[in-house]
Amino acid sequence: MKPINKQTALVVFSGGQDSTTCLFWAKKHFQKVVAITFVYGQKHFQEVSVAEQIAKGAEVEWHKMDVSFIGMLGRNSLTDQTLIMDENKPIDGPPNTFVPGRNLFFLSIAAVFAREHGISHLVTGVSETDFSGYPDCRDAFIKSLNVTLNLGMDEQFVIHTPLMWIDKAQTWALSDELGVFDLVREHTLTCYNGIQGDGCGHCPACKLRQEGLKKYLKIRNKIS
Repeated sequence: MKPINKQTALVVFSGGQDSTTCLFWAKKHFQKVVAITFVYGQKHFQEVSVAEQIAKGAEVEWHKMDVSFIGMLGRNSLTDQTLIMDENKPIDGPPNTFVPGRNLFFLSIAAVFAREHGISHLVTGVSETDFSGYPDCRDAFIKSLNVTLNLGMDEQFVIHTPLMWIDKAQTWALSDELGVFDLVREHTLTCYNGIQGDGCGHCPACKLRQEGLKKYLKIRNKIS
């Protein structure tokens, strides 16, 4: 293991709105940023090449890791072609776009990668305000996993969640503050159907993104 560099952060990076905003948040707060993107059997696999392009444009070191086993462990509409995607949140439990264990594995693997590269800071774009209510996006889970990773590897990792307590409109505002509003709007891929920019408009990720954008633009136009 290399000596710990407290000025370096590793971003779990999908190339979507949230992780791209976090990428540039990390660039503002750390001297060096490294990004890691996971291939997990997602239907919207185009996000991987988008992530690579954005990282390259941001002059961020980028790594890709194949963890396709994640998509085979549990049945969900993001990795199973036979499932019709939930467009609205069910009354009980998360929608079928929830990939069981995804953030658990992503952050655990990222921590191992970080340890081997002397990195102690991890950044992820999870948010408890997300309408979907994914259990692995909650603050309690992140804090618990942070402790577990530190105990399991005898390290002092710090998991940063810049978006945890803000909604999508505030996430758009943050991207604007960071000077990457247009980049996020035009070049990121949030859509579960793999359409860059504004996306398909009807999948859960697109609905959430567009509602937040409309809300933020109203606020932005009033200010200007």
